[in-house]
Amino acid sequence: MYEDLVNRRVVVTGGASGIGLATARRFAAEGARVMIVDWNQLALQEVLRDTPRIVNGVRADVSRPRDVEMAFAQADVVLGGIDVLVANAGISVRRPFLEIEYEQWSTVLGINLGGMFLCAREAIRRMQAQRSGVILFTASTNGMFGHPFYADYNAAKAGVILLMKTIALEFAPWLRCNAVCPGYVLTPMQTAEYTPEMLEQVNRKIPMGRHADPEEVAALFAFLASAEASYITGQCITIDGGETAGPL
Repeated sequence: MYEDLVNRRVVVTGGASGIGLATARRFAAEGARVMIVDWNQLALQEVLRDTPRIVNGVRADVSRPRDVEMAFAQADVVLGGIDVLVANAGISVRRPFLEIEYEQWSTVLGINLGGMFLCAREAIRRMQAQRSGVILFTASTNGMFGHPFYADYNAAKAGVILLMKTIALEFAPWLRCNAVCPGYVLTPMQTAEYTPEMLEQVNRKIPMGRHADPEEVAALFAFLASAEASYITGQCITIDGGETAGPL
């Protein structure tokens, strides 16, 4: 447990499922005041019903500037500001390069990279007044190495990593900004794209022999937001079960 996270004002995007939900629950368990943002209204309602420690949920499309502005205005009302942003919302479509329509490309980049920019900008505008804050992005090992069938997703995640580094440089020393780069995580998005056979094939090339649990990624976010990570900024922290250490 991280005592300094108690009563911290935390916003988690994509917070109604997968890594985002696990992260919101972890911060709530740490005693933080958490607001989640997600496009899925039904999922938001379920989370708020099942997890009372999450104080509010806002429906928004993070690729739309007006939606993002409205979500952070709601954070002002409900939380009284923001101390930590976990910009996590993202989508993935598995498709060969030549079958990617530009509409899909624009949608994936708009959510996975544009949404990170829009949310970080709104958060930093508020953090600047208090001269403190932490920005955390969900990037991916897909942003570090090429992966077939995910050209748009890969490009977006690579952009997130450089966006993170730029923010870290521009706003140090009073703001810290880092990116978590998961490998394979057993989320609803992953199981929707991969058959059980494909999942097992992936597990065989991971030294740890399995996908990560979302809660393991959430634990890393909590650490990076805490005072224990006070000298860590501008970094990509990989959590991939050893996958990128080298071939088995």
